[in-house]
Amino acid sequence: MNPTRILPDLQCSLLCEEVRQEINGSFFLIGVINFIRVPKLPVVAFRLCVFNRWAAGLGQFTECVRLIAPDQMTVMRKSEVKFTLQDAALSATNVTVMPQVEFKAAGTYYVEVLVDDVMKLRYPVPIIHAPPPESQAPPAAPGLAPPETPGA
Repeated sequence: MNPTRILPDLQCSLLCEEVRQEINGSFFLIGVINFIRVPKLPVVAFRLCVFNRWAAGLGQFTECVRLIAPDQMTVMRKSEVKFTLQDAALSATNVTVMPQVEFKAAGTYYVEVLVDDVMKLRYPVPIIHAPPPESQAPPAAPGLAPPETPGA
């Protein structure tokens, strides 16, 4: 008896700034993201992409990608796409594009990847607030002029 449906494995999932496809079908990923460091909040990411590759499955499936806020309850973005694997030796690549994602606060956000409501992967995306350094010169005390330069 041959199986008619095998739930696929998630071969990889990467959050990046852009995914492009060459004419020969190969993908290249631009700006793979481990964390996002910003000088001020809130901030809007122009575009975030989630690159998912599925393998070793057989049948038709629904992929769900969710971006979860630090409270681990709020779903900021959700995308679903159907895909088919006609042979367990083949793979399927899905790219989820999330335009204009607003991060209101620093913290650890999460990307969740599910297939047919089965969680396959959940990974953190820290948003780090790193204000620019203050001026190197200490501020002058009120009412005092800056020191004079010798020979001036």
